[in-house]
Amino acid sequence: MTTIKEQLLEYVQQPDYRPLRANALAKKIGVTKKKIGEFEEALAEAVASGDLRITETERIQGKPKKGSYLGILRRIKSGAGFVIMHDPKPTDFEGDVFVEEADMKDAQSGDEVLIQLNNRRRGGGTRCGFVVDVVERATNIFVGTYMVEQDAGWVYIDGKDFSEPVWVGDPGAKGALEGDKVVIEMIRFPSKGEVGEGVLTKVLGARGAEGVETQLIIHQFAIPDEFPDAVLDEARIEAENFNEAIVGEREDLTKLNIVTIDPKTARDFDDAISLERTSDRHWHLGVHIADVSHFVQPGSALDREAELRGTSVYLPTKVIPMLPEVISNGLASLQEKKVRYTMSAFIEFTMEGIPINTRFSRSAIKVNKRFAYEEVLPIIEEKDEAKVKHIPEKVRKLLHDMQELARILRKRRFVKGALELEMPEVRLDLDPIGNVSGAHEEEHDESHEIIEEFMLAANIAVATELNDRGHNFLRRTHASPNEAKLKSLAEFATILGYPIKSVQSRKDLQNMLNQVKGQPEQQSLNYAFLRSLKQAEYSPEEIGHYALAEEQYCHFTSPIRRYPDLLIHRLMASIVCDNDAYKSPSYEELLRIGRNCSNHARRAEKAERELTKIKLLSYLEERIGEQMEAVITGVDRYGFFCRGILIPAEGLVHISTIPGNDHYEFDRAQMALVGRGTGELYRLGDKVKVQVSHVDVDQRELNFKLVEHQSRPKTAIKKPPSGQPDRGSKPGGKRPKPGNKGPASKRSPSSPKKNKPKGNQRPKKS
Repeated sequence: MTTIKEQLLEYVQQPDYRPLRANALAKKIGVTKKKIGEFEEALAEAVASGDLRITETERIQGKPKKGSYLGILRRIKSGAGFVIMHDPKPTDFEGDVFVEEADMKDAQSGDEVLIQLNNRRRGGGTRCGFVVDVVERATNIFVGTYMVEQDAGWVYIDGKDFSEPVWVGDPGAKGALEGDKVVIEMIRFPSKGEVGEGVLTKVLGARGAEGVETQLIIHQFAIPDEFPDAVLDEARIEAENFNEAIVGEREDLTKLNIVTIDPKTARDFDDAISLERTSDRHWHLGVHIADVSHFVQPGSALDREAELRGTSVYLPTKVIPMLPEVISNGLASLQEKKVRYTMSAFIEFTMEGIPINTRFSRSAIKVNKRFAYEEVLPIIEEKDEAKVKHIPEKVRKLLHDMQELARILRKRRFVKGALELEMPEVRLDLDPIGNVSGAHEEEHDESHEIIEEFMLAANIAVATELNDRGHNFLRRTHASPNEAKLKSLAEFATILGYPIKSVQSRKDLQNMLNQVKGQPEQQSLNYAFLRSLKQAEYSPEEIGHYALAEEQYCHFTSPIRRYPDLLIHRLMASIVCDNDAYKSPSYEELLRIGRNCSNHARRAEKAERELTKIKLLSYLEERIGEQMEAVITGVDRYGFFCRGILIPAEGLVHISTIPGNDHYEFDRAQMALVGRGTGELYRLGDKVKVQVSHVDVDQRELNFKLVEHQSRPKTAIKKPPSGQPDRGSKPGGKRPKPGNKGPASKRSPSSPKKNKPKGNQRPKKS
């Protein structure tokens, strides 16, 4: 009699098997409800042994056959692409595998593919291969511009991954008009010589119309927007049953001096702070977090929807909350002068900032005063007497004490080896209908650092408590970086004149970051450093957090907007209340939830970046010919990229458009374009004045024309003795090579009629 594990492996290893999620796979092999636990154990064993793997989208895959490798495809504009291979990979080389367009089949960017290597090599020794099979699609949903040609509907997919339009059938489906932005589901993916086929599922409206760009991103990234009726009904019932006058068995902290400090535009407030100092000079910090677990019970419709979403999504034009607003902006929001339920972490520190005692409780608080970040430092520094005198003395003292303790904790963190990477956040200034009117860098001052230190302290305290008690829980992990990537970073930093003594030393890495702060190369080097690090994840694995230099860390402080925090709150409630109803999911279930939450957090970040890019391009599309100050952020053999100082859009100045008759070569040793005749250098960090010359919102493309160059002294960047011009290499970051060698094309940038296929390439439908 075959075991469930044998059945599982036999089914997955069939030649025509396509990756399935665990529940679907269990049904396929006939697992009954009574044996689902046995199936989960068998699956976990097979994954641990390497016979099976679980993808980021929770699908089960078998082990590749000998000589075949799995990886993620990234296509380039030429139609070819590179495959970033998973482990295990061949031992005789490092890097990505190049795949010619003819060897691509119908694979698209982001797809997981099975490849084999061939004997060809590109310049520099890059190995080549071919796609054997598309194992899993990145997505089947796409957005684009609708057109009618030859009595048929066609959609030009946004972005640069599809050079030809996709056939969608009869013209005017779902009332689509020429030029409308639409959503399609791909039925047959395009391949070389074959046009793709899709079905039009939704018409979003005319490009540029109010709200269309936001809806475009929501559909492109498949972000759940509307809440089901059952979820809204549960939220309303929770609101009806909530009575702030009833504290019950909770620890009553409503008389405590408590404040919140949040962004001026914040809509939900999930963390509050209290701080006292006793006669022994010890600090007693209270971090009070909205007790969302009180309103969202395990297995409820609210809980299932929160797990499905994983996180709130903060788009420039819209917040898509994880929980209905009656909870996220109401019941669980720590509003001023309102009694709210919280989970409190109390941490006692010595006067040197060493934690010596912690305790936790389910509590009720009443916030004395709500502050915006911008208000805090002027009060602490007493810069505005008129404003300061209206703040009660006990609140002013609390803010002063918070600043003092935060400075102590921050200093201890960096001595311990924590890393801090300064990446200023850019915020768009939007008019009432969501169009860009400008942009600004969000200020990150000491008031932000105060709250950050206290949130970190609470997260560490909670993770340490759960670990000491032997619980499985969803940690926030950050694995140590790959040594090869750190060595590449060190080479890049040395080229820019900031050598790193030892890439294994956090202290040396932080010294490099400190040295480049405020310098022209700061942005480029910071991005290179970020790319050398692995991504943080949610996982029950005990691997620590590299950037924070902490062995125990989890997310506890934002349960309104992050599902992992809600799970941590439930586990803490089981400890505080001695209630097994809140016990943690199994280790295998935590692995699954962690993967899901990690993926959704990344999806939210990508969606925010993509909508920001669209908004900026739409803004610049109306400003062709205008000039702006910018900084060079990337240099390559075909030109340089620069980013606007006031408007943070990044575009390309192609090498062929640089004024004058000089011939420019890429010198990797200086990260510069060097004029052969004049010796003119265009380097990372140089300031330039550029003119907006071409914008294509649909293809996410921006080209600049150089107007003025503020060069720096040639000694500003130290050239290594062995450095030689490299006309074929690329700088630290990968950037797409534009298809045209000259300036922007002369067609209207807003016209969707681009890259049209020849008539005989379109499929004929009877």
